[in-house]
Amino acid sequence: MAEEALNDLEDKWGKKYSIVTTSWRNNWNNLSQYFKYTGEIRKIMYATNIIEAVHRQCRKLTLPKGAFPNEDSLLKLLYMGIQNASKQVSLMSGVT
Repeated sequence: MAEEALNDLEDKWGKKYSIVTTSWRNNWNNLSQYFKYTGEIRKIMYATNIIEAVHRQCRKLTLPKGAFPNEDSLLKLLYMGIQNASKQVSLMSGVT
């Protein structure tokens, strides 16, 4: 089924995105390993990267501020950011 979907994708978008479809074809043995996992695991693998989500959230919080009056204020802000990122990851992965 996955290979058929790849064929359909290539038929529709192959001319515009030939580099992508060629890369997927050349690496199909590695890419197709993904489909050996259950749907729940694939959803988590595809939809989330917890470390990147937390890092992105921390950057969004700290960059605009520039300076903090003390270490505790920074830690409180980061704590709340991590809590927020955790909620977002849970929503994206379907985990509650």
